[in-house]
Amino acid sequence: MSKTWVIFKYELVNTLTRRSFLVTLFIIPLIPAILVAVLGSMGEQNKQAVAQLFTPNLGGVQAEGYVDNANLIQAFPDWLQEGRFVQFEDEASASQALDNGSISGYYLVPKDYLTSGTVNMTHSEFNPLSGFEKSSLFEEVIRYNLLGADPETYEQYVNPVNFEFRSVKPGTEAPQAFSTLGFFLAYGVTMLFYVIVISSSSMMLNNVTKEKENRVIEILLSTIDPLQLFTGKILALGVAGLLQVIVWFGSGLIILRLGGNALSIPENFQLPFSLLIWSIVFFLLGYTLYGSLMAGIGAMVPNLREASQATFIVIVPIITPVVMLSALINNPNGLLAVIISIFPLTSPVGMMTRLAAAKIPIWQPILAAILLLVTVILVIRGVAKLFKTQTMLTGQKFTLTAFLKVFLQKA
Repeated sequence: MSKTWVIFKYELVNTLTRRSFLVTLFIIPLIPAILVAVLGSMGEQNKQAVAQLFTPNLGGVQAEGYVDNANLIQAFPDWLQEGRFVQFEDEASASQALDNGSISGYYLVPKDYLTSGTVNMTHSEFNPLSGFEKSSLFEEVIRYNLLGADPETYEQYVNPVNFEFRSVKPGTEAPQAFSTLGFFLAYGVTMLFYVIVISSSSMMLNNVTKEKENRVIEILLSTIDPLQLFTGKILALGVAGLLQVIVWFGSGLIILRLGGNALSIPENFQLPFSLLIWSIVFFLLGYTLYGSLMAGIGAMVPNLREASQATFIVIVPIITPVVMLSALINNPNGLLAVIISIFPLTSPVGMMTRLAAAKIPIWQPILAAILLLVTVILVIRGVAKLFKTQTMLTGQKFTLTAFLKVFLQKA
């Protein structure tokens, strides 16, 4: 036990004092904090000026002309840039303006448009991508006028229904899942948690394989039991990863609560404090699971190159929730989302996605945590068989068959 403690202290101090670790630990939450502070100190006028920096600049877009023989276009919507479309009396004058370069093209609305629905488009240069964008803009102008040039009617046409989700089961509402802000919030939580679990597990893999490459492992195994070495390393790197979880997620909760006015976040739109608690639980279990698997790979392979190629096989399950992220966020209480969030190999990321996207029954994260804990115990017992002096000193080309053979054999 004393030797495990020595390994734990050495690995923890070595990780926490590493410059790259400190930079990622503090810089990532510091950037949004500075942004919120700057926006909060600005007046409303300056905020709008900053917002304009991120909106498309339409000043460089050349005007287009139109000939309205159907007398259809009576007004333009307020959101359209002034002078974007120029009216001409006939096609000859529009064609002349096109030749002079004063317009980039023109549209001809025939008299029988209401029966034919056809509009002729003439442009000097046609790009399939930008051409469709331009024609769709004029199409919106026509729709606006067909609806009587009434802004409220047009807005109702563009956004005909705003769905309000209600569940027959109390406690399963998903108020954030159907909003853009809620989608990106759940997306951010998922990606952040995925990065933390994978990066912490990868540190375990890199640590073991590098010590095998530079032959430090031979010195260590002459004085310490391989299982004690494994235990000390995984505990130390787990504490370092847990510190990242607390700092990153804690900073996110604080920024959302204190920076609501600067970011125009609704008061009732907040991540619950329970999310931080669950993030700690699922990180510890998820890291231990994938960190142990990574360590098992590192114990078998002779070098880091072989280990990197074998890593993909192990991380496929945890990538699955990221690949299916949109489906999980848009339907967080669907059958697929429930299965992914409870299945042990996908639950560390899948459950965090659901917890950030919706309110879910408490028994589901509890069940997922229990199943994940049982899986972690079984994986640690299997990986412990790989941490033997003979295995770690020889090394071999990684194959899934060889890995499972040692992993599943009886002690």
